[in-house]
Amino acid sequence: MHSLPLFHRIAQTRVVVVGDGAMADAKKRLIERAGGIPCAETEIHHARLGFVALEDERAAEQAALRLKRAGLLVNVADRPDLCDFTLPSVLDRDPVLVAVSTGGASAGLAKHLRLRLEALIPQSLGELARKLAGLRERMREKFPEMDQRRRAIDEALGQGGPLDVLDAGSSDKVESWLDGDAGQVSDQTVEIVLRSDEPDDLTLGQARLLGMADTVLHDPEVSEAILVRARADAARAELPEGKPGEGLTLILRNAD
Repeated sequence: MHSLPLFHRIAQTRVVVVGDGAMADAKKRLIERAGGIPCAETEIHHARLGFVALEDERAAEQAALRLKRAGLLVNVADRPDLCDFTLPSVLDRDPVLVAVSTGGASAGLAKHLRLRLEALIPQSLGELARKLAGLRERMREKFPEMDQRRRAIDEALGQGGPLDVLDAGSSDKVESWLDGDAGQVSDQTVEIVLRSDEPDDLTLGQARLLGMADTVLHDPEVSEAILVRARADAARAELPEGKPGEGLTLILRNAD
């Protein structure tokens, strides 16, 4: 990864914007939308973040240096080489945020990826998130162990599950799911024979299993590019030493 993705809370926080015109106005609107307070450079001592929206490259560089010397993290419009952070294209299903970033390579590419996602992700996804949050304590009572809770939620939210995240009606089913047989998930082992070392050659089903697996067992030659598609907290071990664990175990083998 070229960057560490983070979501920075700026509610009631001053954020410096250097510049005027349409480019600066767009930054101010974004700050206000996130609950922040756009301010001038004169209030730099109150701020932690700064945006530079200047057309003149020399003036932009000088402004960025001033803000950085004051200890701010800085974004400079159209100058990724001067940025401490970049702005993704954001799909907003409050409280769910989906951010698409190219690290400054192409804002247009990020925008069009986000527009494709807009057509796929229902508006009701935010309501689903709020209901899951509101029932967190009930879920902890029903599934006291964290691994059990995570497996039950994974099973429910997955493709075709009772709370499928792309089903617009899932937000209406949360309580009935929790009142029913939620969490009755048995241990399972699935073996995948990989076609190549390229992640792009994974089928959608294989990529989904990688993202859900509790344990990943693999041939020593399986590429890291594929292994990093698994959950970051999944147990991982090489074959033949590795053994299946609780929940979903995925065995990855290279094709002969």
